[in-house]
Amino acid sequence: MNTSSETVADLPAPTWAARTLFRLLSNIAVGRLTVTTPEGTRRVFSGAEPGPVGDLEIRDWKAVGRMLRAADIGVAEAWRDGLIATPDMTAFLAVCEANEKVLAKVYYGNPFVALAFRVAHAFRANTKEGSKKNIHAHYDLGNGFYSLWLDRTMTYSSGLFTQGPDGSLEAAQEAKYERMLEALAIGPEHHVLEIGCGWGGFAEYAAKTRGCRWTGVTISKAQLEYARRRIREAGLEERVSLRFQDYRDLEGAFDRIVSVEMVEAVGERWWPTYFRTVHDRLKPGGRAMIQAITIDEEAFAKYRATSDFIREFIFPGGMLASVERFSKEARAAGLSVHEPFRFGAHYAETLRRWLERVNRREAEIKALGFDDRFLAIWRFYLHYCEVGFNAKRTDVVHLELGRPE
Repeated sequence: MNTSSETVADLPAPTWAARTLFRLLSNIAVGRLTVTTPEGTRRVFSGAEPGPVGDLEIRDWKAVGRMLRAADIGVAEAWRDGLIATPDMTAFLAVCEANEKVLAKVYYGNPFVALAFRVAHAFRANTKEGSKKNIHAHYDLGNGFYSLWLDRTMTYSSGLFTQGPDGSLEAAQEAKYERMLEALAIGPEHHVLEIGCGWGGFAEYAAKTRGCRWTGVTISKAQLEYARRRIREAGLEERVSLRFQDYRDLEGAFDRIVSVEMVEAVGERWWPTYFRTVHDRLKPGGRAMIQAITIDEEAFAKYRATSDFIREFIFPGGMLASVERFSKEARAAGLSVHEPFRFGAHYAETLRRWLERVNRREAEIKALGFDDRFLAIWRFYLHYCEVGFNAKRTDVVHLELGRPE
């Protein structure tokens, strides 16, 4: 049974939106949430089941309307604008995640607002020009910004903590590379294509440890400039070629293909094109490994029908799929699909490490021109994603594919 120190009717909620929020919170089934109102009143909402424990301070009642109208987007905006506060955003979001069904209004927001976000999302479609704009919006924030909080490898994707929680982030990223290289048995005789080469960390590591030829493509000019410089400084130019090129314009045939957390930026309309490209660019008998963030199949329909914080603030044009949908698209393109390797808990740890680094380098990030509002959104992004992986609403997988002989 839910418990609260006073009834909802007693709560000092001067607006319809506030009363609606408190009615929703009175139905919490898992964990506990302590809410402090602008007047300083503290109320505790507890579920019958143990679970996460969070705190929310409402500093301005206007925040509640935003949260009910625009769901997680509204929560992020309210936090950015100082209308709400919490000592631990991960804990607060974990309470919301654990009670997703009873907090559906906060989770999914007003349907008309959701429709407006979907229309806006459609205008950010990943055509070749649209993809460049969408990638620029995120990855071209500046190499200096990312270098402050990523590890030495400059890898912006989940690590694999094979050394346990005490292992370094750099070691986890290299362990992820190792798993992919070993699974595909990549050696010096292979020519490898990387779709979405980022800052060149995988290319450098593979060329050094396997002696293979490596071709990488990206549509981020900032990433390409950095990646080419690191390859040149490592003396690997004879083995590694990096290009500014859309994956849809690729030609030639490769022994192996890798793609690390790029497919999320493709967009649902182009999933068939992406997997057909993987098929067509592989030599017969060739193999590919895709690292992808996925969403639970049961949550996909609702996710697809709305927008969310990530697609509005972080990855315009982005879209997650479930393992089942990616597998279906791959098979339709003529590829064989192996059982996926799942390691979502490792992404939660990766995100926690990134957040620690952002907090530690705050002054240096601000010196680059990023203000408190930007940092609030960036921190929310890292908290938000950590909660999704911890709750297994999202996952990260290695999907091994093959082109038949």
